[in-house]
Amino acid sequence: MWKLKIAEGSSPWLRSLNGHIGRQIWEFDPSLGSSEDLAEIEKLREQFTKHRFEQKHSADLLMRLQFTKENPNTTILPQVKVKDIDDITEDKVTDTLRRAISFHSTLQAHDGHWAGDYGGPMFLMPGLVIALSITGALNATLSKEHKREICRYLYNHQNSDGGWGLHIEGPSTMFGSVLTYVTLRLLGEGANEGDGAMEKGRDWILNHGGATAITSWGKMWLSVLGVFEWSGNNPLPPEIWLLPYIVPFHPGRMWCHCRMVYLPMSYLYGKRFVGPITPTVLSLRKELYTVPYHEIDWDKARNECAKEDLYYPHPVVQDILWASLHKFAEPVFMNWPGKKLRDKALRTVMEHVHYEDENTRYICIGPVNKVLNMLCCWVEDPNSEAFKLHLPRINDYLWVAEDGMKMQGYNGSQAWDTSFAVQAILATELVEEFGPTLKRAHTYIKNSQVLDDCPGDLDFWYRHISKGAWPFSTADHGWPISDCTAEGLKASLLLSKLPAQIIGEPLDAKRFYDAVNVVLSLQNAEGGFATYELTRSYSWLELINPAETFGDIVIDYPYVECTSAAIQALTSFKKLYPGHRKEEVERCIEKGAKFTEKIQATDGSWYGSWAVCFTYGTWFGVKGLVAAGRSYSNCSAIRKACDFLLSKQLPCGGWGESYLSCQNKVYSNLEGDRSHVVNTGWALLTLIDAGQAERDPLPLHRAAKVLINSQCENGDFPQQEIMGVFNKNCMITYAAYRNIFPIWALGEYRCRVLRTQ
Repeated sequence: MWKLKIAEGSSPWLRSLNGHIGRQIWEFDPSLGSSEDLAEIEKLREQFTKHRFEQKHSADLLMRLQFTKENPNTTILPQVKVKDIDDITEDKVTDTLRRAISFHSTLQAHDGHWAGDYGGPMFLMPGLVIALSITGALNATLSKEHKREICRYLYNHQNSDGGWGLHIEGPSTMFGSVLTYVTLRLLGEGANEGDGAMEKGRDWILNHGGATAITSWGKMWLSVLGVFEWSGNNPLPPEIWLLPYIVPFHPGRMWCHCRMVYLPMSYLYGKRFVGPITPTVLSLRKELYTVPYHEIDWDKARNECAKEDLYYPHPVVQDILWASLHKFAEPVFMNWPGKKLRDKALRTVMEHVHYEDENTRYICIGPVNKVLNMLCCWVEDPNSEAFKLHLPRINDYLWVAEDGMKMQGYNGSQAWDTSFAVQAILATELVEEFGPTLKRAHTYIKNSQVLDDCPGDLDFWYRHISKGAWPFSTADHGWPISDCTAEGLKASLLLSKLPAQIIGEPLDAKRFYDAVNVVLSLQNAEGGFATYELTRSYSWLELINPAETFGDIVIDYPYVECTSAAIQALTSFKKLYPGHRKEEVERCIEKGAKFTEKIQATDGSWYGSWAVCFTYGTWFGVKGLVAAGRSYSNCSAIRKACDFLLSKQLPCGGWGESYLSCQNKVYSNLEGDRSHVVNTGWALLTLIDAGQAERDPLPLHRAAKVLINSQCENGDFPQQEIMGVFNKNCMITYAAYRNIFPIWALGEYRCRVLRTQ
């Protein structure tokens, strides 16, 4: 049976700053589980497979089953249902909240964080399997139980037309279909196995033009594997890392996720590395193309892309650039004397790869560069210590649920979810009842703050300061993020106001000051906040975005979410520490508020870049403006935002927003105008903050009714459609949102609406 283990790391090849706090890994133990347990797990798997086309998102039921046994819920209150808004009372809302927080507390790990699924993208696992296959580490790293669960996941998320999407809820794409098909073959599935699933997948690929039409990232992976020629790739010259930083397109100026992915890609491209040509590789060369492999026009293939994948078409200037590099620059770099420059560039690239690995304890900023860095370390030296240090960190990215084993989009969302959960519980004013939960969460937040900057010359490594920041996941990961720092600071400040006997000792003031220093350092000149770093270059650089599948990846853009979180955190800090950098803090808040007003859409919404979508962005927009001193009466932006949200409220009283809002940038309801507990929570929180209760509380009562009646019998809330997003077009799971935001919204509703009437 699979078991989730928390904060463990027994391998001598694992490194940690704090005893692996926050680490969450799944291990298979054949001795675990009674026959009843195993039968129940199998039933959950069968139910998911049976309904996989109607409900594409798993509900994290294996973790819930484990934690139900380890942390039994002792609060037994009857389920609350209300027929009409007149039935809503403070007692009923309080009971709903007690049931919700009691259940959510059972999901809390012993180190204080909330574990959960952070999967969704379908292109992550293929990179891992390809890299392990090339390095010969596949069977040593992935047991037969791992392989079985990975195959289960991939088959479960095959679309009815035979293809696979960019993410679990998306339509079929060449990128998703080819890489998933290849992954299944490398895991040992035959070309005609899977009860016809493999044949259906191959038919989808061939009927849509074959693998030459895969996106550029897919071309790179296939080339490394040996089922695509490097001459069919647009250039990724490592020499770009030798340019002076003053050049606007220097990679050090790019968004860190972008540069950290293209860094190892440029190494593999620069070396034209190809793995061992195995019988499976030779067979794939026959299976994936509409013409014989030796007849493929690889030069034409460089710019081929299936229409199903084409979210960001290449502009003409990009085609000219790649053609010029391909035809003129690359022949120079591949031959003497230009090869000397190529060799120098490759050494420089590997220096940056090793710096990233060492300063994230070999977790790396994300799963794509994690796997690419690992492969580069093996290519550089198959017996290197660096490669051995990479291998045990693979487990940090793997997650098991009833739909199978997936690769997550990060090593988890531990610090982010915990900071939100604290604020949600505190909003209910049920602190004393849930003191132990808050105390454990406080411990995690304190343990996950980054205590030092990265070593060396930060400018040389293109890194921002990190001392005092909070990461998205764990201290071992360590990359500082503006909104994660702000949310960690907000939660810590709120907890510092409570008695130490309930929540433990507060953070030392010096650590609050360090966090504020990070926040202030991340404000751009126009007032907005980007994610990990300052915006270092110009938006026109998006012209050279080579990733056809993703939008806005080249530079770190400012976002309403990051800006609002910073405003809120600094406002909270100013109240408790009014003398610390007073003028800088006030100036930062006001500049951030003006930026927030400036980027509001004409319909009153804000586009949310990290969750779905306008309900999320508008929650942040309004919350930031309110924190900065704006109100419905003195701020037209808040009035327009309220009008926007009220216009989207469904007849049932809730809100339900589709991921299509993100990719199309137009508000889209879920199919059938269904409501969603997370969107409803965000909209309810926004309207309460904007003073809707004083004008017309009816929309709030209607929304509260939806949340109350959505609660499950055990106090959980249902897993509905996917709610996270990145780069406009790829969705990702935030498993804890279904619990956090109904709790937060009903808590605010109880204390700020019902109690004031």
